[in-house]
Amino acid sequence: MSSQGSRQTLVRQWELLKLLPTRPPGITAKDICQQLNDEGFEVSKRQVERDLDQLSQSFALECNDKGKPYGWHWMEGAGADMPAISAAEALSLTMVEKVLKPLVPNTVLKSIAPRLNQAKDKLTKLHQGASLGSWQSKVAYVPATLQQQAPAINDDVLNNVQLALLHNQCVDVSYQPGSQPDTVKDYTLHPLAIVQRGVSTYLVACVDPYDDPLLFALHRIREAVPREDKHAKTPENFTLKRYLEKGALQFSDGNTLKLKARINDNLAMHLTETPLSDDQQITADGETHILTATVIDSWQLHWWVKSMGAQIHVLEPKALRDSVVEELRDTLKLYGR
Repeated sequence: MSSQGSRQTLVRQWELLKLLPTRPPGITAKDICQQLNDEGFEVSKRQVERDLDQLSQSFALECNDKGKPYGWHWMEGAGADMPAISAAEALSLTMVEKVLKPLVPNTVLKSIAPRLNQAKDKLTKLHQGASLGSWQSKVAYVPATLQQQAPAINDDVLNNVQLALLHNQCVDVSYQPGSQPDTVKDYTLHPLAIVQRGVSTYLVACVDPYDDPLLFALHRIREAVPREDKHAKTPENFTLKRYLEKGALQFSDGNTLKLKARINDNLAMHLTETPLSDDQQITADGETHILTATVIDSWQLHWWVKSMGAQIHVLEPKALRDSVVEELRDTLKLYGR
């Protein structure tokens, strides 16, 4: 075969690989032949079958022979759209996976699994004595809080919500509110954003026909169907950045408060290294310290203060102080039984 013919074969086979889907039932040789001819390649169905047979010996291809005509697709975790990866990139990706794995649902990880698998293969193939080759055993991720498992999200729900978001389409959902676990409600949503908070993933959306953004936990959506006939609308002046800055993901109305508290040495050192706010101040006061900071008045703030136990004594505001006192009294009643 001439060099020109070899190049044409290479280009054709590369285009063929790009046509293959990543999951069953796959695409038939006839459909591949049609698409290649539409793209300007003069090729027969028989030639496509020979190409597939040849390529399957070098690439992770599978033939779905459960029904005729047979369909071809990539094996799980493989694909044709992955560029080469350097050793440093492979190491970075494996480190990122360590952080993401406990946080995001398996459904989300599946979408980047081919790239993560490529990174693992790269590091595995490095020489055992190479400096980068041993890095995997020298890198770890430890969460700062109690580790929880990510809630399960239905694959179809995640895929359909993402499609609706990407194409600016409304999406019909069946939703199970956290406050009403035995109830399923149907909504038409105008999707605005997807946000990861800890181990939970939320859809920011407006319920048709209203324009106030609300949060919907993806793991509570039982069914999601994109509406190709209904364009999603974005509220005037809405930006995700502004929405988050107002405390939406802290389950707050966005109001702030001036926190004043007495804290011990350990908490003072921790907050000096990781401040609560830009205007935080910590001043020594005898054997303790006085903390002041402007923070969002949120469920997360209340949770954090109560989790600090005897390390913190809230002085102001009175409402927060009273909330902590009431919670402690209820806790003492439980332990006093």
